[in-house]
Amino acid sequence: MNLFRRAVLVMLLLIALAVLAAPWICRESFETQHRDAVLAMPSAQYWLGTDELGRDRFSRLLFGARTSLVLAPAAAFLSLAIAGMFGLLAGYVGGAVDWAVSSTTDLMLSVPWLFLLIAVRAALPMNIESSVSMAITFGLLAVLGWAAPARIVRAATFKLVRSDCILRARAAGSSGWRVVSRHILPNVVSVLKGQFWILAPAYLLSEANLGIVGLGVSPPAASLGTLIREIENVDSVMEHPVKLLPAVVLIAVAAGCRIVAAQPQENQA
Repeated sequence: MNLFRRAVLVMLLLIALAVLAAPWICRESFETQHRDAVLAMPSAQYWLGTDELGRDRFSRLLFGARTSLVLAPAAAFLSLAIAGMFGLLAGYVGGAVDWAVSSTTDLMLSVPWLFLLIAVRAALPMNIESSVSMAITFGLLAVLGWAAPARIVRAATFKLVRSDCILRARAAGSSGWRVVSRHILPNVVSVLKGQFWILAPAYLLSEANLGIVGLGVSPPAASLGTLIREIENVDSVMEHPVKLLPAVVLIAVAAGCRIVAAQPQENQA
């Protein structure tokens, strides 16, 4: 691991620690409105100022980032669990099972899943509680985003099943479960780890897109997507440049995850 990649990992760790410690760092609730301090400039009391409803921007940034940075990786884990299950099944069993899984993944990948996500989310009720909107938003991400990693897991499993070590294990009398759990699964896990660093930032960006069009997390809760929606007015951004901070955090995390995912491949090349 080179110095640059270590620096990126430290940056991601510091951001994660900051958002997880948001309840102890923030002096104001992210939803408390101060009607006498609407659109206040940064000060000792409000480090990043307040928004149009008098809510503390610093609190909303940390709590919004916590929502996105906790639920996006959770959705990625769920997607990878689905992808691992179907990819292993298709690659190991083959035949009709492989055809069914491959056809399903091809069908899902033939439609841009971000547009499918927006269409499905738009069809659901909008006036719902914040916690329900979080579950729906990131649940849809997990359910609609498993096809691409499943195809990769299927290909890796298909190759491993026909490798010399697996053939020798079968010849030695190893059961199918032992072959999968002791020989195939450990190799597939490394593939899934790489896919996690790709899916997590993709889900962050997708949630941001949903938030920008008003289909993300419902108020009063915040996420990076709902916070970025405030920068659609250029004049207000010029008056309050701190509105750009959610976008800066999103870009830093997404780029950092991509660097972590790409670096091992670059080293191998």
